[in-house]
Amino acid sequence: MTAVEAEALPQLGTLDAVDIRTVWKHEAHTFTPWLLANAEVLGEALGMQLSLSAAEHPVGGFSLDLMGVDEATNETVIIENQLERTDHSHLGQLLTYAGGTDPVNVVWIATSFREEHRSALDWLNNRTDENTRFFGIEISAVRIGTSLPAPLMRLVVQPNDWGKKVKSLAQADATMSSKSLAYQGFWSKFLDVVRGRGLQWTTSVKGLPQNWQSLPSGMSGVSFACTFGRLGLGSEIFFQDPDTAVNDQRFAAARAKLEPSYPALSFEPLAARKGCRIAEYRTGEITDTDDWDEYVEWFIAAQLRLRQAVSDAGGLSALISA
Repeated sequence: MTAVEAEALPQLGTLDAVDIRTVWKHEAHTFTPWLLANAEVLGEALGMQLSLSAAEHPVGGFSLDLMGVDEATNETVIIENQLERTDHSHLGQLLTYAGGTDPVNVVWIATSFREEHRSALDWLNNRTDENTRFFGIEISAVRIGTSLPAPLMRLVVQPNDWGKKVKSLAQADATMSSKSLAYQGFWSKFLDVVRGRGLQWTTSVKGLPQNWQSLPSGMSGVSFACTFGRLGLGSEIFFQDPDTAVNDQRFAAARAKLEPSYPALSFEPLAARKGCRIAEYRTGEITDTDDWDEYVEWFIAAQLRLRQAVSDAGGLSALISA
């Protein structure tokens, strides 16, 4: 090798492991809040557009570490954290939380997985229906030289067809229609404004090519959302519990409390459908790009009105109580 060739070679550092407890000193006080603020790191590992909205969510007498939603599908995600090797106790907690929240996606994060626990999640994926998925993520930290430590998440358990599903979604993104691209551009603009005004409605930063933007409520089976539909722009609460009876009960309770004081709302029980909706509407089309700034302002103002009405009713839990 000549001197000129040697000089052209890149200078590379060495990737070194970092003691995870020097990065996140406490699972509940450090790691869980960090993950809540950096949902995109876990979302990238899972292949989801992940938005997290609730930490220490109560399930009976226990507290679930994190709850959120995959905004690409509007499916619920729950997360159990363990800054150590997996154990039977956390597996039991994971199943208890799944039973109490009925999520689609169940995620267990640990520094390493025992083979029997990895096998248990694989068994659950093989035995449950396609609307229930279990994931295992190994978390570590690395650095190059004296750089800041960086998180490293490795997907070690996933449903059998998950890789194909993520790939097909990526391929669909690559061939989006002009209208889908418009939705993606609009929601990215909307999220920029929401974040710039300090409105902590979602941790999402990238708009998706769909006609709605989910804004997690922090409660399973209930979400806020902004939408484009046949009635124009909509600012809503959507009830989407898998149990239709639960949706009907929550919808009726919310209607009784909101209807007298918020006459602009439309109440839609959506009989025989998967959910119920309470929404405020105005005219508008995603293709009217010159009006996008106005639409963003309307969505924010309408969401503020809706959330204030919910607060005046005692909060979301009180609102949906019969």
